[in-house]
Amino acid sequence: MISLKRLLYLAPIAALSACLGADYEPMQFTSNGTEIVARGAIDAGTLDRFLDITERHPDARTLVLEMVEGSVDDEANLIFSREVRKRGFTTVVPSQGLIASGGTDLFLAGVTRQIAPGACVGVHSWGGDVEGRDVPRTDPVHQEYLSYYDVMGTPQAFYWFTLDAAGADEMHWMSTAEVARFGMTTAPAAGLASAAVCDAR
Repeated sequence: MISLKRLLYLAPIAALSACLGADYEPMQFTSNGTEIVARGAIDAGTLDRFLDITERHPDARTLVLEMVEGSVDDEANLIFSREVRKRGFTTVVPSQGLIASGGTDLFLAGVTRQIAPGACVGVHSWGGDVEGRDVPRTDPVHQEYLSYYDVMGTPQAFYWFTLDAAGADEMHWMSTAEVARFGMTTAPAAGLASAAVCDAR
């Protein structure tokens, strides 16, 4: 599981990618013509691969997040996610699917958003020299993600929730009530998987 989500505090993005090295599977896409299925971690090459598959499948308007554990490049994740919103995609987490960390932020880019029963949705704090929860809320380091949530129509309270929910090396698996609390879906979500199931997945 990729545990680091956000930019290292006061460190270049490249440092985060270097820390993970080859210990992740870059996001790959497949399509049946109407849906695009995503698996793997978001990195600097994700947007190009996404643009390639959308060019080959122009009628696809649903992005199925089958197993997206996070990002190794937060800037690339925000750029990619904004493109998903710009193109008007629906985002879906299927019943055996999992999103976590930067993958959860990507899910929020959907114009319409669906989480199937049995899915896993994980959040945690960013880390680095310090953890996000320990950085004063007035610090400008928070602004990039607060601005992203504003664009996606997600309450800023969700960002602060992610920082407090779990440390950078941990994961908090959200409940159905928590998903509803922050308006993460455009249709009611029900019966999310337990933490034990998500940890094993």
